[in-house]
Amino acid sequence: MQKVQKYIEENKERFLDELFELLRIPSVSADSAYAGDVSKAADFIAAKLEQAGADKVEVCPTDGNPIIYGEKIVGKNLPTVLVYGHYDVQPADPVELWESGPFEPVIKKTKLHPDGAIFARGSSDDKGQMFMHVKAFEAMMAAGELPCNIKFMIEGEEEVGSVHLGTFCKENKDRLACDMVLISDTGLIANDVPSITVGLRGLSYVEVKVTGPNRDLHSGLYGGAVANPINILCDMIASLHDENNHITIPGFYDDVEELTDEERAEMAKAPFDLQEFKDSIGIKAVWGEKGYSTLERVSIRPTLDVNGIWGGYTGEGAKTVLPSEAWAKISMRLVPHQDYKKITELFSNHFKAIAPEFVTVEVFPHHGGQGAVTPTNTPEYKAAAKAMEITFGKKPIPQRSGGSIPIVAMFEEIFGVKTVLMGFGLDSDAIHSPNEHFGLFNYYKGIETIPYFYQEYAKMKK
Repeated sequence: MQKVQKYIEENKERFLDELFELLRIPSVSADSAYAGDVSKAADFIAAKLEQAGADKVEVCPTDGNPIIYGEKIVGKNLPTVLVYGHYDVQPADPVELWESGPFEPVIKKTKLHPDGAIFARGSSDDKGQMFMHVKAFEAMMAAGELPCNIKFMIEGEEEVGSVHLGTFCKENKDRLACDMVLISDTGLIANDVPSITVGLRGLSYVEVKVTGPNRDLHSGLYGGAVANPINILCDMIASLHDENNHITIPGFYDDVEELTDEERAEMAKAPFDLQEFKDSIGIKAVWGEKGYSTLERVSIRPTLDVNGIWGGYTGEGAKTVLPSEAWAKISMRLVPHQDYKKITELFSNHFKAIAPEFVTVEVFPHHGGQGAVTPTNTPEYKAAAKAMEITFGKKPIPQRSGGSIPIVAMFEEIFGVKTVLMGFGLDSDAIHSPNEHFGLFNYYKGIETIPYFYQEYAKMKK
């Protein structure tokens, strides 16, 4: 790997410049106004894959945003790794809370990143982490040291539920055939505490609508005599948790996996400073399900959260209106064995059942996915652990994440292979929030580590 690492060191500045080019493209998949930019980002990545040495690079159309495919087959008897990533990003809203332009990447030094961090939407989720793989591949190709076959599949709809990815995978199953999937869309415990994600929560995402009168009403003429849909919606949402912050939907916990005391004790060994956690997000006290620690609440327990709520008049000044409608977006993070389709149905039935006769309620399911747990005794995991041990100087800790990557379960179903989640971000990267950032240390450490993964994986598969 000496030639590979030498190439990386000599090209660090260019690798950063190219990432900046990609970050300047506002490839927001949730807003159709950015459709042109989404296509531009896809073309950019395809071009970089070709320049890096990939064959059969193609921007594959779907009924939504395109998927980029590329490959390098160096030996029929060598293992094949499918690299997955996404180039779409979350909306930048609220833009006014960004300290610099969300699509104008800049480097700033922070307490956690004394060498600097890249501030821009998508820097950590997932353009920066996805692009690490392109640059690591380029370095291995340039050095003539590619020990495995590599296939790339980079999509543009992850932030809106990967709506068309399943169809693409099924229709291209033979082309995408592999021995494992490698993803960098997760994080580390800390820059000096490497870790590999071995568990992900599932997701059920719904939108609800509560309707009262057939039009907005004057709150003076009708207030007190007609139910206010916003008030009713708030009451209904509040009832979804009890005094112990336990979710009250009947059947919600039926399939929840309960970890043993021994497993919980192992989880508790991960370094975690509760005061630092609170300080980092500006809160005085933590909140959550009674009987579980903060780390457990964000990883092995299911949740229900309101992601947005609106209705009535929200403009400048005052308007005395009793609204006709109230809306909310609600997400539920699920643990392994909870089926997102079943949970969506349970939520829908319950939410309609608790609606008072003063209003009508509609539930609109959006997207979802299953949780996943990956084993730590496979060649894939062991190769990732060894690679991180080489570059970080210490063995990584396996950890469960509170986030959701539904496609992990889908890959196993379609391809019959396991996924390794070897991410290099930090929880403090502010993904999905204003001022998202990704440390220079993390970006370069990812590019440095990935080639060692291929080296170790090839050894273990002999």
